[in-house]
Amino acid sequence: MRPPITVRPATAADIPACIGVLAAAFHDDPALSWLYRDAARRPDQLKRFFRLICTADADPAHWRIALDDAGQPVAVALWRPPGRWQIPMSGMVRRLPAVFAAFGTLLPRALGMQGLMDANHARDPHWYLQFVGCAPAAQGKGYGGAVIRAMLAEIAGQPAYLETATESNVGLYQALGFAVTKTYAV
Repeated sequence: MRPPITVRPATAADIPACIGVLAAAFHDDPALSWLYRDAARRPDQLKRFFRLICTADADPAHWRIALDDAGQPVAVALWRPPGRWQIPMSGMVRRLPAVFAAFGTLLPRALGMQGLMDANHARDPHWYLQFVGCAPAAQGKGYGGAVIRAMLAEIAGQPAYLETATESNVGLYQALGFAVTKTYAV
């Protein structure tokens, strides 16, 4: 029998591992593949993208990571607390070099996608599951669900919200208590 999955809050020291897990997990994500169309360049682009996300007004104390049997992070859920679902413009302005490193000439496309997401985002106070990802070798073993369930247990009964571009993930999110409230296309 497999031991229980260890899930804990992330720390600043976990940020590099979180970036690596998310970059690997999102390689074939439909939305990020639309943004970063060159599959050969996408791994490096995703690392720069998630470095920006994980350092721009982020609080790893709200993140949850799952550890494999060797104690290595294999899944991460980046949560943002109620009232803080958007990364403040000041956080992005302070990181303009990182913004340009992450997007370069794709910045207009990225801003368009972000604008569409913002326009469709829930407005009621909620915990926002900004990103959740699992290292490809650990997928299908319960790690992703574990990082989501851990925070849902902590926020018990408070509203939570996420977006997904991966249709095959909808069933997992529904099994965890989420419901489809809106659909839109990029």
